[in-house]
Amino acid sequence: MGVGGAVMAGYQAAIADGMDIMVKIDGDGQMDPALIAFFVAPILAGEADYTKGNRFYDLEEIRAMPRMRLFGNAVLSFMTKLSSGYWDLFDPTNGYTAIHRDVARHLPYKKISRRYFFETDMLFRLNTLRAVVVDVTMDAKYGDEVSGLKISSIVGEFFMKHVRNFFKRLFYNYYLRNMSMASIELPLGLLAFLFGVIYGSYHWFMSSTTGHLTPAGTVMLSAMPVIIGLQFILAFIAEDIASVPRRAIHRAFKTRGKKK
Repeated sequence: MGVGGAVMAGYQAAIADGMDIMVKIDGDGQMDPALIAFFVAPILAGEADYTKGNRFYDLEEIRAMPRMRLFGNAVLSFMTKLSSGYWDLFDPTNGYTAIHRDVARHLPYKKISRRYFFETDMLFRLNTLRAVVVDVTMDAKYGDEVSGLKISSIVGEFFMKHVRNFFKRLFYNYYLRNMSMASIELPLGLLAFLFGVIYGSYHWFMSSTTGHLTPAGTVMLSAMPVIIGLQFILAFIAEDIASVPRRAIHRAFKTRGKKK
C-alpha cells in the first residue's frame, strides 16, 4: 500500500489498542529514537496535535545533506506552505512524526495519498481539521544509502497534487466553513491583476504594431489594476499566514467525546 497505506494501517491498529500517541520512525537509520520524548512532549503539554521533524534548523548540520536533496526539500517546503497553509513549517517530507489518537481517528484514511506524497498530504488533511502542527528540530543524518525517490518522476505528480490541495484548502477555509476579508481580497486581487495585465498587453501589442504611442491614461489604466491587485493578493497571503492553527484540537475532541 506504500508508506501512506502502511502508516494509516498502523494508526488504526494503535487506535484499536487504545494508544494515546503514535510515533512514526523510518527504518533507514536516519531517525534517532532518543528524540521520541521531544516529539511527544508538545502533544502531552497540549501545545500540538501533530509533531514532525525538521532537519533544516541547524545550519551546520544541514551541510551534511546532499545538495540535490537540500534544493528539492526547499522547493517542496515552499509548495507545501501554499497548499497546506502551515506557513511556519519546513521539511515537509520528513517522516519522523507523532500524532495524538483523537486527531488521528478523524483523518480521512481513504483519501490520504498512499505513496511519496503521503507526508505532504497529511499536512493538508490536518489543516482541514485545524490541527496544530509543530516542528521538532533534529539532525540530518545521511550514509551511503540511495534514495528510491526520483525527482524527475514525481515532480509533475507533486505539482498537480499541490495545486489541487491549494484550491481545496482555499474553498474549505475561506468560503465553505468561514468568510473573512481574505475571502474578498483574493478574488478581487486576481481579477484586478489579470485585467491590468491583459489590458496592458493588448495596448502594448497594438502600439508596437501600429507605431503609435500609447496615451498616458491608457498606461495608468493598465498599471493601477496591477498594483492594486498585487496589494490585495499580498493582503490575502498575510491573512493566510496569520490564520495558521494555534489551538490544539485533541483536547476539544476528548471533551466532546466525554459529553457524548
